[in-house]
Amino acid sequence: MDGDAEGVWSPDIEQSFQEALAIYPPCGRRKIILSDEGKMYGRNELIARYIKLRTGKTRTRKQVSSHIQVLARKKVREYQAGIKDQASKDKALQSMAALSSAQIVSASVMKSQLTHMPQPPYAPPPRFWPGPIPGQPGPSQDIKPFAQSPYPNLPPPVPTPITSYDPLPTPLPPAATAVPVWQDRTIASSKLRMLEYSAFMEVQRDPDTYSKHLFVHIGQTNPSYSDPLLEAVDIRQIYDKFPEKKGGLKELYEKGPQNSFFLVKFWADLNSSGIQDGPGSFYGVSSQYSSSENMTITVSTKVCSFGKQVVEKVETEYARMEGGRYLYRIHRSPMCEYMINFIHKLRHLPEKYMMNSVLENFTILQVVTNRETQETLLCIAFVFEVSTSEHGAQYHVYRLVKD
Repeated sequence: MDGDAEGVWSPDIEQSFQEALAIYPPCGRRKIILSDEGKMYGRNELIARYIKLRTGKTRTRKQVSSHIQVLARKKVREYQAGIKDQASKDKALQSMAALSSAQIVSASVMKSQLTHMPQPPYAPPPRFWPGPIPGQPGPSQDIKPFAQSPYPNLPPPVPTPITSYDPLPTPLPPAATAVPVWQDRTIASSKLRMLEYSAFMEVQRDPDTYSKHLFVHIGQTNPSYSDPLLEAVDIRQIYDKFPEKKGGLKELYEKGPQNSFFLVKFWADLNSSGIQDGPGSFYGVSSQYSSSENMTITVSTKVCSFGKQVVEKVETEYARMEGGRYLYRIHRSPMCEYMINFIHKLRHLPEKYMMNSVLENFTILQVVTNRETQETLLCIAFVFEVSTSEHGAQYHVYRLVKD
C-alpha cells in the first residue's frame, strides 16, 4: 500500500483532495497568500486546509505530500502500461522524469508535457461546427487549451460536510462586523447580491400545463456566519477565456471594485429526455438580484467562444421595494437564437466527453452595472461542463482575486 492506508484517504477525503488539486495548481516552493486571512500557505497546506473545511477531518501537510507521491507513482505505472512501443515508453519516462510528483498528479501539467505521446485508442471527436463561425478563429489559429486553468476537472460539490469534529471558530456576528452574512459566502458585492439564476426550456403540454427543464440553476440560499468563505481563484487564469479588448474582463477587474468579481462553474443538465422539445418550446433565462439601494441596473450578458464575443444581450431593470430591500427581477428573458442552436447541437453529440470538449471553449460573462454611475456591481464569469449527476444541474462559486 506504499504506506498510504485506505482509512486515511476515505472516499469523502479523496474527493475533497481531488477538488483541491484542481483549485490549487502546482507552485513549487512558492507560498500562496489567502487575501481573506493574510496568511501564507504552501500548496500542500492549502490542500490540507481545504480537506478540513470540506470534511471536518484533519490531514497534515506531510500526509498530503505522501499521498501525492503515492498517486504519482501509480499514475506513472498506469501510463507506462498503456504504451506498447518501447521507444515511446522511453520518451514518456524521460518527459516524466523532469516533473515533480505534484506535476504528475496534476492532469493539466501532464497533458501539456505529454501531448506528443500516444493518445487513448479512440477516434478524436468530430468538429462541433461544420464550418467556421463568422468572427471566430478557425482551426489553424493558436488557441490556448482550457486544461491550463485550475478548475476544469473539479468534481461536483461534495455533500454537506461531516460535523463530528471541533468546529472552526465562528466569525463575529453582524453587529460586530457590519458585513452582511451573504458577502464573501455568496455571489454578492457590497452593493448587489444575486439571489437566483436559471436557464431553462419550457414546453406546453396542454392549455394549463407546462413542463420545465433546468439546464443550469442557482437557487436562493440562507448562509450563516459559521459557513466557510468562498474559495478564491486567480483571475489571471481565465483572462484568455473572455474578451481582452476594451471593456474586457482584465480592464473591468483593474477598474474594480474587486469584491464584485466571481467565477461560477456549472455542471449543466442536458438530459431533458422526459420533455419533448418541439416548435412550441420556450428557451429562457431568469435572474433575480437584491440591494439596499434604489438604482437602475444594466445587465450585459456576453456569450464567448474561444475567448471572443459572439453575441451580447443588454437589459435594463428597475428596482421594486419588497421586504425592506430593493429587488430586481429579469423574468423569462428569451434566449437568443445562437444559444438555442448551440444547445441543440450540443445535446445531439453522442458522448459526454465530446460535449465537454466543446464546452471547454464556451464561456459567458455577465456584468451588472449601475446605469447612472457606470459602477460595476457584479461581474460573473460562467464556465461549463456536462453534469453526470442524477441530481441534475449543479454549480460551485469562487471569488476571483489577483494576488
